Amino acid sequence: MTILVLGLVLFLGVHSVRIFAGPFRDAQVAVSPGRWKGLYSLASAIGLGLIIWGWMQYRLMAPQLYDPPAWGRHASMALMLPAFILLAGSNGPVGRIKAAVRHPMLIGIILWSAAHLMANGDQASALLFGSFLVYGLVDLVSALGRREPPPVATKPMADVIMVVAGTALYALFVLFLHRVFFGVSPLG
Repeated sequence: MTILVLGLVLFLGVHSVRIFAGPFRDAQVAVSPGRWKGLYSLASAIGLGLIIWGWMQYRLMAPQLYDPPAWGRHASMALMLPAFILLAGSNGPVGRIKAAVRHPMLIGIILWSAAHLMANGDQASALLFGSFLVYGLVDLVSALGRREPPPVATKPMADVIMVVAGTALYALFVLFLHRVFFGVSPLG
């Protein structure tokens, strides 16, 4: 469990700098954008590696905290499609969906983590997905509070690409990759 917690603290801590220490982040970027991006990326990669390693180890012995509802797996499958669509289009060009949602990656993370909390009741999953859910909600509130102007939809094809790419990734994960990466098929 320690490795998982260290990974979560490192990964989510780095991603929370803008929320809790915005002026510090802005000063670092102003001094050397390349150095900031390099350190940010390195810390994120190490944190993500620790999260994956820690979760894979701990989930085998993690106690069950709650029994997921009978409908949890079905709700999880339903929430994951829009989560994949939003995540797939979060770094692409701005279409109507991205302009309306404004923060597709954060909404995708919130949907992903909530979906997995509905389907898994073990302590490792609760720690992992609960941490990401809290982070996503706090970051979304922070981002909305910055009152940035909403992006203007400029690329009509961006929505098509976003939906097609997200749906394809969803299908790949449901049919194949989730079982390969995590040893569990969402289909049962």
